[in-house]
Amino acid sequence: MKNLEKGVGLASAPRDFLRDLNVDNLSAGLVAGIFGLSAGIIHISAGTAAGLPQEFTLLWVISYLMINGLFGLFLPAYYRLPLPMANSIPGALLFAAIIPVVGLNEALGATLIAGAIALVVGLAGWMSLVMRLIPMPIVMGMVAGVLLKFGTNMVMPLQNALLPAAVMILSFFFAARYLRRVPPLVVTLLVGVGYMALSGADFSSVTFSFRLPELILPTFTLEAFLAYGLPLALILVGMETPAGVGLVKGMGYKEAPANAITALGGFGTMLSAFFNLHSTCIAAPMTGICSGPEAGSHDKRWVAAVIVGIIFVVAAPFYGFVFSLIEAMPSYFIAIIAGLALLRVISSAMHMTFSGKHEVGAMFSFLIAVSGVEVFGIGASFWALVLGVGLSMLVEFKDFEFTVALPRRRKASTLAR
Repeated sequence: MKNLEKGVGLASAPRDFLRDLNVDNLSAGLVAGIFGLSAGIIHISAGTAAGLPQEFTLLWVISYLMINGLFGLFLPAYYRLPLPMANSIPGALLFAAIIPVVGLNEALGATLIAGAIALVVGLAGWMSLVMRLIPMPIVMGMVAGVLLKFGTNMVMPLQNALLPAAVMILSFFFAARYLRRVPPLVVTLLVGVGYMALSGADFSSVTFSFRLPELILPTFTLEAFLAYGLPLALILVGMETPAGVGLVKGMGYKEAPANAITALGGFGTMLSAFFNLHSTCIAAPMTGICSGPEAGSHDKRWVAAVIVGIIFVVAAPFYGFVFSLIEAMPSYFIAIIAGLALLRVISSAMHMTFSGKHEVGAMFSFLIAVSGVEVFGIGASFWALVLGVGLSMLVEFKDFEFTVALPRRRKASTLAR
């Protein structure tokens, strides 16, 4: 435990939460929470494409929200940092694809081992080495590439839903310019909901349901571990934590608890394996929303992440209802809200990618992440980091920090003699 970063603590967290709560972090937390709820659609789509039963897919999403929501209450409150928790989307796609091949219990057994690996890495304090091997420009190149689609998805509705899209986007910038005491995202949310109400959106398909996560026992096989567990462990350690930490530091925070994030995510992933869930980790897109300027002053943005956790825990048992409500909304609604919330985060990530060292590695990291290419069933985010670092070591090795530290050690050794 000595390698885990120390935080502020939980004793005064409820009091500090009420003290720091304001309209800025509340609106950012609501937007990030809605975004996280809508991410359940990805799980449902992946499950449907893999031919998984609808009942399992619903339990999968309910567990995703409940377990990650609980961990998402603890982590940001303990460190007073905007660190919302969710699960790995690349991991979700792998999970859905491997279940028909090896079986559900076997896939969950591989999940348990992957979580144990991440837990050991975090407890051993090895994330500092991982973060040194993956320089910030390369991490931010991957982040910028991943988040770029949220920006393009924001403007795509201008093609088929010109009027509502233009009204929502313009309302954001109008509020930012003339209503400086009101968070622009709140204005855009209200404008979007008002437009839907006036345009007669159909909510007749919305249905009520209540369900809790259910216990299941994992089974261990070497095939499942090699095909799914090992790639998942690499994704959790080599992609999810660096992406989340990179976003937090990119928003002006000097330190982020990389070891604790990895260890807690590993423990959460091990717990998830008993409840039909494939992982627990820091949520990069929601971290961008909660840590961005729209969430208010730096020292109070942690509240937004806690609000995400609250939304997840409350919504989890009712996700059947929430999902039917999201489906009733036009697809452009969430796309525009998420894109606007991440606008300045994308800008910051792009700036950090292309204005420092590791130019070649950062560029290729960005391009690979944008491409969405998959190799051996592993998503582009992972390969963006691996190939970005590899190319940077090949053509710009001098930019790595350990090449600067080496001569200093030699000089100190010479003086000691």
